Amino acid sequence: MSPQSLKRDMEIPARAVRSAIIDVLKTVYDPEIPINVYDLGLIYDVSVDEDGSSQILMTLTTPMCPVADVLPEECRAKAELVEGVNGCTVELTWEPPWDYSKLGAAARLELNL
Repeated sequence: MSPQSLKRDMEIPARAVRSAIIDVLKTVYDPEIPINVYDLGLIYDVSVDEDGSSQILMTLTTPMCPVADVLPEECRAKAELVEGVNGCTVELTWEPPWDYSKLGAAARLELNL
């Protein structure tokens, strides 16, 4: 077995890394709403390349959000702690704008909606 094939066998599949990133994003909470950013619907996409580079596409509840510079950075920092992640970029988008329809089932239960 060549060193290259051995390394490939030891790598964590991108889908497993993506799942672990989502799990860690569920530990990041919006300070104004007691719900994690994933269940709140602020995370629009999480992708992981075969080399472990990850990208998070997210929004905030409003463009005037007081934690606009803190929340994306916390998401990036926590994602980079996931085994198999080789760097992470977070892109903020305002399209489509966030609204209550983006809430996940757990968030709806928490907010009694």
